[in-house]
Amino acid sequence: QVQLVESGGGLVQPGGSLRLSCATSGFFFSSYVMSWYRQAPGKERELVANISSTGTRRNYADSVKGRFTISRDNSKNTLYLQMNSLKPEDTAVYYCKARFTGGTVAYWGQGTQVTVSS
Repeated sequence: QVQLVESGGGLVQPGGSLRLSCATSGFFFSSYVMSWYRQAPGKERELVANISSTGTRRNYADSVKGRFTISRDNSKNTLYLQMNSLKPEDTAVYYCKARFTGGTVAYWGQGTQVTVSS
């Protein structure tokens, strides 16, 4: 059974930090490109960052470059997103996604809420 479980979201003040985790099971984590997406109320889901299966390549949305860092631990089957200098516009539900490197198979987590507010 495939599972992706996000955690680490919450309420934080502007300028603060959070670290999201995505614990996975049921598939061969090391063969999947992993991504973080987010969806704010009334907006479409957007890509925040992704990381190659080996962790050697990373890409970020312009809106989070220099503030967010995506990483993965293939020994723990876990994906991370370190978020610093948070802004109110970062408020959204954050989802992790796994995409098989050899095809189109993809899995999603259930999401974790991040709220940036004073």
